[in-house]
Amino acid sequence: MDLSRRHLLAMGLPISLAGAPVPKSRFAVHPFVAAHPKAVFIKRTRVASKTDSAGKLREGLSFVREVILPAEEQGVPVGDRVILKPNFTSVRNKRPDIDNWGTGTDAQFYEGIVMGLKELGVKRMSFLEANGFHTWNYRGLVDINERHGVDMNEPDRRERNFRDSYEMTWAKVHDPVVYKRIPHFAPVNESGTWLLNIAKWKSHGMCMTLSTKNLQGLVVKPFVRFCPGWRMVTGVPAFMKQDIHSEVETRVKRYFENHRQLGYARYESKADLSPMNQEIWAHKTCDNYQTLNPGLNIIEGIYGRDGDGFGIGEDLLTNLVMFGKDRLTLDMIGMYLGGHEPGNVNLFRIAKERGLLSSFNPWDVEIYEWVNGKPVPRKLSQLTRTPLKTYYLQKDGEPRFHLVDERFDYDKVRV
Repeated sequence: MDLSRRHLLAMGLPISLAGAPVPKSRFAVHPFVAAHPKAVFIKRTRVASKTDSAGKLREGLSFVREVILPAEEQGVPVGDRVILKPNFTSVRNKRPDIDNWGTGTDAQFYEGIVMGLKELGVKRMSFLEANGFHTWNYRGLVDINERHGVDMNEPDRRERNFRDSYEMTWAKVHDPVVYKRIPHFAPVNESGTWLLNIAKWKSHGMCMTLSTKNLQGLVVKPFVRFCPGWRMVTGVPAFMKQDIHSEVETRVKRYFENHRQLGYARYESKADLSPMNQEIWAHKTCDNYQTLNPGLNIIEGIYGRDGDGFGIGEDLLTNLVMFGKDRLTLDMIGMYLGGHEPGNVNLFRIAKERGLLSSFNPWDVEIYEWVNGKPVPRKLSQLTRTPLKTYYLQKDGEPRFHLVDERFDYDKVRV
């Protein structure tokens, strides 16, 4: 009996679940999902509580068995390397560990995903993350990765590493506003790799951290610092300046002033993560969006999280997993179901202005509920919303944690 099976047996978890696929030479995302790349899919989970380890592991394994399938002619060779990007962040309080689980992708769900990929015949996997090792250990990710033979990156780099491209890959941004080039941890974007994005459904200073922001964590430090505003644009270290767009100040300020004149919500906020910080973050995120092509994007919402993303907040059992091929469309629905109006969030408007979205109206999105391995059409009005309060661009007199739920007239920006 191998180490991973002994571990599961010690936890009281089943070491063999019915329904394991017969491996083939390749694997592929379910053909219906692949044929509807702009659609969003929602899979209900059946977990008794956030401490239900067996249930969460079962849901991760079940997800892979239903959504990522063995293939022969079309698909990814099982010998390719799968890059795993769960969401993990630092925790900035002294609460008991269990109170902070929702600040990152659930560990047992992640382990179920890994087990499902191994069933498909995948033998080479890499866990990549910019946050430091203490964050991984906090949730037991190192233990899971070591038991299953998943390689892990070294998150820190020195200045000379950028000159030598040490364990990093550079991507040119097709239509840049801030970054002309972005370094990612190797082997991102190398041939023979397939990226699986496993985000968390949680609130954050950028309203919510979902699948698009999650891939920020593939960017090598200090390029990964998207949030500090001009300090990490015009004030970057000397070795970064060659990779910043020469007209960045003019372009960002032009976008910003246009948005203020159009009367978009919260542009007068005095929040520390100011409207300009949000504008710069959104542009860096759109730059990064252009350089990555995940095979599939997942938002784990077995339990959601409100608050600030780093420790303040509570976990709520919500029992759903959202997924799709397009990150921005997926995140629009994730944002809406978290009680927020996507039109009030800088990222989606800017993505549309930069040609990365055809619409940021959540009512335009094709939605399916994933029921027993099959897609069932749903309307947005049929879905349950769970208010996940955030500290995004607080207004004068507004509670620090609030919903970004102002009414937005999408007809005015349809063209």
